Amino acid sequence: MAEDNNKMPDKPVQHVFIIGSKSIGQYGGYETFVDRLIGEHEKEKSLKYHVACKANGDGYMDESKLNPIRIIKTNKDGSVTEFEYKNAHVFKIPCPAIGPAVAIYYDRAAVKYSIEYCKENHIEHPIFYILTCRIGLFINPLVKQIRAIGGKYYLNPDGHEWKRAKWPAPVRKYWKWSEKKMVACADLVICDSVNIEKYIKEEYHHPNTTYIAYGADVEKSSLPDTDPKFVNWLNKNNLKTEQYYLVVGRFVPENNYETMIREFMNSKSSKDFALITNVNDEFLAELESKLHWKRDPRIKFVGTVYDRELLKKIRENAYAYFHGHEVGGTNPSLLEALGSTNLNLLLDVGFNREVGQDAALYWSKAEGNLAELIDRVDTMDRKQCEEYAHKAKERIKSAYSWQFIGEEYRKTWNK
Repeated sequence: MAEDNNKMPDKPVQHVFIIGSKSIGQYGGYETFVDRLIGEHEKEKSLKYHVACKANGDGYMDESKLNPIRIIKTNKDGSVTEFEYKNAHVFKIPCPAIGPAVAIYYDRAAVKYSIEYCKENHIEHPIFYILTCRIGLFINPLVKQIRAIGGKYYLNPDGHEWKRAKWPAPVRKYWKWSEKKMVACADLVICDSVNIEKYIKEEYHHPNTTYIAYGADVEKSSLPDTDPKFVNWLNKNNLKTEQYYLVVGRFVPENNYETMIREFMNSKSSKDFALITNVNDEFLAELESKLHWKRDPRIKFVGTVYDRELLKKIRENAYAYFHGHEVGGTNPSLLEALGSTNLNLLLDVGFNREVGQDAALYWSKAEGNLAELIDRVDTMDRKQCEEYAHKAKERIKSAYSWQFIGEEYRKTWNK
């Protein structure tokens, strides 16, 4: 057969190194985001992801929770150091036990590893996509090395890390300074919230920003109502379908657990309040001291749920969802709630209004405000609930589908 001289040459592969997620697909916004993003581009031959993960410590990558994977490299003891998942190359960075500073160590080590990997494998024009602003102290020399190999540095600044209550004042000061340094030398700043993009433009006058949100879906859980996993979860926690309010998120002060618990305790609701979260014993004891929530049998800390289909089923069967996040951009747990839960009660801040618009109800931290809303929502008729459910799902389909988000990133990598 004669050779086809008109055949188009293969498109060069764009390599993208994602740095800043602790793992893939586990509990957390970035972890979910990375899993879904690489999944959207799994069959894209002209795009290759390389994902940094933690080998040990808080939130480390446990590859046994992913299926299927192809092991690339192991240590002498048999522990996996590199593997392939959804056509992405995943590499694990060992981290020393140095407390909160480990996040800075991890990001820097991951960037340095990625630069060396590009050199060894003769990768041209790589993109280094760094999630959140932790390594401002080291960013200038790292960016010089990235550009020396023909690469570009893109940044996702996340939310306002420097506002988080868990950090002492000197640490918050460093996060703000680090944000400034990392934004300044970025080739592109990708913001997951319109409000964050506006802030970056106004605060730093960066000439090259874009907005790409996180994604979500509105598909029903694959689990039937009678699935033993779901039924056992309900029974274990003494809960009934459509008879519980729900919250899912990290157990930190800026997510306003204190307000949500206090106001629920002050409401007249006969329903339960189920909290799916990774409990911090110190913060839990502080809330007990302030609120004495253990005296209220409606308040139920039910642990964590990492099974995605089970978590979706739990959301679908909640009466309503609370969202108290006030620091950050587009929050994945909010998107997932809008895609699954009929009624969503959101803290009234710009980030949440931007996402929920008229598909949700809003509350403030003023004493009595949320309790009053709970009592009002408790008496809503089914038609009103269904109207909010319809609006919420339409909001996700129109602006936050993973297919749409994946396409936006594909266009960004190929610019």
